Amino acid sequence: MKNRITDLNDHLFAQIERLSAEGLSKEQLEAEVQRTDAMVKVADMIVDNARLGIQAATLVANHGDRFRKDLPMLSAPKEIEGK
Repeated sequence: MKNRITDLNDHLFAQIERLSAEGLSKEQLEAEVQRTDAMVKVADMIVDNARLGIQAATLVANHGDRFRKDLPMLSAPKEIEGK
């Protein structure tokens, strides 16, 4: 995936521009509002996921590797054999 958390701002600001476009019909505006609602829901999940990653990194930084055996999802993915 090529998107980064910083790209999220660009997408959200672009949506704000679409919402504020002059000359939208009522139907077009309603469609943009629905699109905005969907984007906000996805953006909230992306931000929550990033926040969780930061919390996990902080846990490891503050307490070292002692949690890794109990929380294997904090470990780096194992390399595929043969690579």
